[in-house]
Amino acid sequence: MESPPKKVSIYDVDEAGLLQSKELNQYILETSVYPNEAQVLKELRGATSAQPQSFMICAGEEGPILSLLLKLVNAKKTLEIGVYTGYSLLVTALTLPKDGKTIAIDPDRSMFEVGLPFFKKAGVEHKVEFIESMALPVLDKLLEDPENEGSFDFAFVDADKQNYVHYHERVLKLVRVGGMILYDNTLWGGTVAWKDDSGLDEFMKEVKDSFVDLNKKLASDSRIKISQLPVGDGLTICMRLH
Repeated sequence: MESPPKKVSIYDVDEAGLLQSKELNQYILETSVYPNEAQVLKELRGATSAQPQSFMICAGEEGPILSLLLKLVNAKKTLEIGVYTGYSLLVTALTLPKDGKTIAIDPDRSMFEVGLPFFKKAGVEHKVEFIESMALPVLDKLLEDPENEGSFDFAFVDADKQNYVHYHERVLKLVRVGGMILYDNTLWGGTVAWKDDSGLDEFMKEVKDSFVDLNKKLASDSRIKISQLPVGDGLTICMRLH
């Protein structure tokens, strides 16, 4: 008797990403990403690769996009929801001016500790306020102070996917008009386009459904202008309009 086919899990996502071509993905990395990647970022990426859930790191090709957008909006105050070892956070800290600040929220400080030596090595540790917590209570606490509304220039969200839709309403109030909000993993390995998701395990299917719902909401939200890029695992860029 044949065994039933294995369900697709988060561990089965192809390392080639949405391109579905390892050669093309490697070409992009070697041509435009790695040559301009700061040495300290290379070292953090290497340290993260030794961690049991290293797939959680921000895609390398997203780093230049983050850095470019941060510069375009002249960001000085930013927010990051979901940190892991801090690759995207280090990109942000390296890009911000000397007096820039970023609030980083994650319930697991132990993984941030893996990356912390690289922040210290780069001399940017002082720019980061790490808060060990689930994100929603922190966001609600920030919104209790009216001065925080519209005070952030930029936000990057790469955390528990099912809560993105709840983060959106809060982050939209915190980020200024003209500021940017980025959501990671919004194409979820391409599964958002699958008509038949019976091959997905329960977690993959639950997150897929969450992203299908989120993507519709973001596309129809008149308060933002969006662009969804097939970069990494899907990156949605939102600019607050009003």
